[in-house]
Amino acid sequence: MSWPMGEVCRMSGVTSRTLRHYHHVGLLLPESTGPGGLRHYGRRELRRLQRILVMRELGLGLADIRRVLDSEHDEVTALRQHLHDLEVERDRLSLLVETVRRTVDALEENDVSSNPEELFAGFDTDHYTERARTDWPEQWDQAKAAGERITPEEADRMRAEAAEQMTRMAGHLRAGSPPDSPDVQAEIDIHYQQVSLMWAPDADSFAHLGRVYAEDGPWREVYERVAPGLADYQSEAMRVYAERRLSGEGG
Repeated sequence: MSWPMGEVCRMSGVTSRTLRHYHHVGLLLPESTGPGGLRHYGRRELRRLQRILVMRELGLGLADIRRVLDSEHDEVTALRQHLHDLEVERDRLSLLVETVRRTVDALEENDVSSNPEELFAGFDTDHYTERARTDWPEQWDQAKAAGERITPEEADRMRAEAAEQMTRMAGHLRAGSPPDSPDVQAEIDIHYQQVSLMWAPDADSFAHLGRVYAEDGPWREVYERVAPGLADYQSEAMRVYAERRLSGEGG
């Protein structure tokens, strides 16, 4: 039994464009191709698609996923390993849930910066590694080199400073200060200086970093723990800063 691409998209939530890309890169070949190039997928292909989606959720890149799948000969053993990986991810998410609970308690006491380790507990930087390495290779190399030089004490200090700044930005958000206001932009300048310790952002990359904060993922989770709407607020303020301070027109 096989299913046409449209039905596979409906069942899995994967777009036809994604399936065509998986075919193009050799990650998921259809069982057969009918008249007009219509792809059909059998049970074996659906199981492979399931494993691809599991590994994508775990943060693996397509090249790594293909290497894993192509090296596997025992499907049951491979699925058991994926199950273990999912259980590990479940435990990480449970830690995030507890972190959010503690943050809510701290917010009710008007203090989220007293324990920055709790604010960032469960934060998974690997979520962004592949894209940063691919889209911004020069900045990635700079940040990686800088990260290797940072001592644990310096890392703790940087987390504490980040938590304090998020708290101040949350105060501006609650006060209704627009993202382009002088006080907010002064905070963004501090953030820019902090980022510059790790890599040299230009207008495009700094604005892009702001968009990363606002998209679904670990960074948005951290900002939203501090205050609902803070991720989008931070992103827009960084866009304004990049346009006014870092672009050629802004000098």
